[in-house]
Amino acid sequence: MTSRTDVLVMGAGPAALCIVAELVEQGLAVTALASHTPEQPWPNTYGIWAEELESLGMASLLGQRWTNTVSYFGDGDNEEGLAPIQHHFDYGLFDPAALQDSLLSRCGELSWNVETAVSIKVLGRDTEVLCHSGNAYRARVVIDASGHRSRFIRRPDHGPVAEQAAYGVVGRFSSSPVESGQFVLMDFRPDHLSDEQREKPPSFLYAMDFGEGIFFVEETSLACAPPLSWSELRERLHARLSHRGVEIKEVIHEEYCLFPMNLPLPDRRQPLLAFGGAASMVHPASGYMVGALLRRAPALAKHLAMALAVEPPLDSSALAREGWQVLWSPELVQRHRLYQFGLRRLMSFDEARLRSFFATFFRLPREDWAGFLANTLPLPRLLMVMLRLFLLSSWEIRLGMLFGASST
Repeated sequence: MTSRTDVLVMGAGPAALCIVAELVEQGLAVTALASHTPEQPWPNTYGIWAEELESLGMASLLGQRWTNTVSYFGDGDNEEGLAPIQHHFDYGLFDPAALQDSLLSRCGELSWNVETAVSIKVLGRDTEVLCHSGNAYRARVVIDASGHRSRFIRRPDHGPVAEQAAYGVVGRFSSSPVESGQFVLMDFRPDHLSDEQREKPPSFLYAMDFGEGIFFVEETSLACAPPLSWSELRERLHARLSHRGVEIKEVIHEEYCLFPMNLPLPDRRQPLLAFGGAASMVHPASGYMVGALLRRAPALAKHLAMALAVEPPLDSSALAREGWQVLWSPELVQRHRLYQFGLRRLMSFDEARLRSFFATFFRLPREDWAGFLANTLPLPRLLMVMLRLFLLSSWEIRLGMLFGASST
């Protein structure tokens, strides 16, 4: 069986639903396929600064919201280390079911084909996706939104890919792991670690009060290659809690996260388009992506709709190039390279340098650090923010930013 459509989207996660919803709203004929149905619950939590979602008119999709948002960058062994940095900026978690239902409702009557793609061929005006079942699907352009592990998207090899790993627990505890009503973005206090452990790649606590005696605590590493193991992060989380006299009394849910932070940008000349993790849209500095999906999907869908209407018709390769030009404009490429440069420098820092760096970073004006983390700063302003951060930093951090900590 072979079916033909305007756009075929592969995947059933947030990226796939975001782009499908926008394509459908453009009036395009869309086929979607994935190895599982889009109604399958999403297992991970998705965080976002509330103002970022408010700017999109989607604040109702937040399941939790915190006004008391803090971080800890001291060493924890002195009074300074016990004092949190107040962010004065609301943070929220998506209600994953609400986000999923909202996007599915915008997809209309579209049904997903539960299939596993085995090969993709460009046939001039069309691209054909052959599935394990023997079914073949043809479309004017194909978008791979199946995640960063896609084997169909070509990208350059820049060496080992650094990944962010996290292990978390939603549960009940012997005492509150964070203050009532509080959200902790980063707790880098290392006072629970031995000197030997402090020589290893650092990690931090990401935690929040869900109310009714339920908390979420997650031990998170920045980018590492190879990444820290979940067993190492679990051990660190338990050591951190134990040091503060806190025991886990009930585990409601365990969360395991692992995703690339410095995945190279795809080859934008290839005839297959991508979106989401497959398109390297994870923010190299913060690890966030859902906000970018919601912001960037409309422009991509609108441009594809115009390109599909061109006469004489563009072939599949030309349509994919049109999409890549919108998804990764020259400015977005330059911003991505700046973020990746910064990430490489941070990966060379030990925990003491990281604590110093982040304490300085959050001394920037809120609109600067928030825009940096959301990737909403225009390139000239991003450069100015990075320069301001450099000038605010200590000489040790400045040298590390220039040459890497191993050179200082």
